[in-house]
Amino acid sequence: MNTIEPNHRESNGPPSEEFIQLFTKAQRQLYLFILAQTGNAQIAEEVLQETNLVIWSKYSQFEPGTNFMAWVRQIAVYEVLKWRQKRSRDKLTFSDDFVQRVAESFTPPAEQIERRQVALERCLEKLNTQDRKLIEQRYQPGISGKELANSLGRPPNSVYQSLGRIRKTLLECVQRTLTVET
Repeated sequence: MNTIEPNHRESNGPPSEEFIQLFTKAQRQLYLFILAQTGNAQIAEEVLQETNLVIWSKYSQFEPGTNFMAWVRQIAVYEVLKWRQKRSRDKLTFSDDFVQRVAESFTPPAEQIERRQVALERCLEKLNTQDRKLIEQRYQPGISGKELANSLGRPPNSVYQSLGRIRKTLLECVQRTLTVET
């Protein structure tokens, strides 16, 4: 017998506009949260993608009005732990307890997040039209990298390499912008 909790919404419809906005705004902070636990930008991006897939698959479980960042961080913690389990054969690994402590203590100041967001927006404007369009297409709700590659008629690896290059350019631009401001 299936019972549905009173506040639980069926996932029949698409995510709400509010959910999409919260999701979009959370990406940078979520990436930094994952990066703090993995210590590697490339791995953090991979874990972020896996985390985003879980977030989208569970969007109907999010309760509007609750703390979205706390919800997505908890999902990210589980995805980091899954990644760690896959990598447990590596020589250098941190204990699950250590990773959990980092996750619990990681709360970047709102001012720092806002400065990074403004810098990222400026850097996005500096991208050439083709690169900016590719980034915008990739982060449209519900579009995976493979789906984007198919729609562009390009091999997925080619699209992933382009996205990686653009992300690196954006990261360097944001870092330069923040350095100049301080």
